[in-house]
This record gives sequence, structure tokens and C-alpha cells, in this order.
Amino acid sequence: MLDRIDLQLLRLLQQDGRLSTVELAQQVGLSASPCARRLKRLEGEGHIQGYRAILAREKLGLGITVFVNVRLSQHKEALVEAFEQAVSAMGELISCHTVSGTYDYLLEVVVPDLPAYEQWVRRLQSLAMVNDINSHFAIRAVKVMGPLPI
Repeated sequence: MLDRIDLQLLRLLQQDGRLSTVELAQQVGLSASPCARRLKRLEGEGHIQGYRAILAREKLGLGITVFVNVRLSQHKEALVEAFEQAVSAMGELISCHTVSGTYDYLLEVVVPDLPAYEQWVRRLQSLAMVNDINSHFAIRAVKVMGPLPI
């Protein structure tokens, strides 16, 4: 069970994953050693799954974000697994969710330009189990990767 200090540590790390153990300890009112032990426990229990830099897509030439709805032709286990393996191997795909409703999946794709998206979507269309694709081009990001409401 997470206590108040654990939750405070998680909130702080969501805001800035580069905070040192000493800085975290000061902000939650602990000394460095107990704080480090808590962090190790939170990592070991899977509450903290990793640390990463958030990169500027546009500065890296990835100016187009597309949300893609996909419907499969069938839902046999082997086809679902094959689809998920195929899309997971696509570098342009940054998130994939199974969803309820008309479509089976919601994909988030980042590419440099429309020709690159066309090339990617042709690879997606070549998957035999894909029945329907619906693309939504992001105009502007209002909020991206916000912190979890803990």
C-alpha cells in the first residue's frame, strides 16, 4: 500500500524524472538513504516502470501525429497476436490500445510528412487481418503525456 510520502515521490518524479535522491528526500522530508530505499521499493514493485527523456517531435523532424483507428476482419487469437506483433515492430507507432466501440485498436503514429504516412499506412494495409483503417490527423497538441492523477 502506498503512503503519503510514496505518492509525493511519484508526483515529483512525474514532474521531473531527473531529480536526484537528495533533492527528492529534501522535498518529502526524508534523509537520502530512506528515500533511496523507497525509490528502489517503488521500482521493484513496478510503480515506477522506467525513466526517459521527453523529446521534441517537431525538432526531430516528426511533425505529423496521426491517430489511427483499426478494425480487424476477425478476432481469432492467432490473428490478434499477429497484428499486435506486426504493429509493435513499426517504429512510427508510439502507442497502441485495444478499444471498445466500432474499432478494435487506436494507434498513435508519428511521421515526418504525408508521404511517410502514406508509406506507413500501406504497410498497415498489407496486413491480411486489417479490415478497416480510419485516420485522424492531429492539428495541435493541447496536452501530451500529462501526469497520472495520483
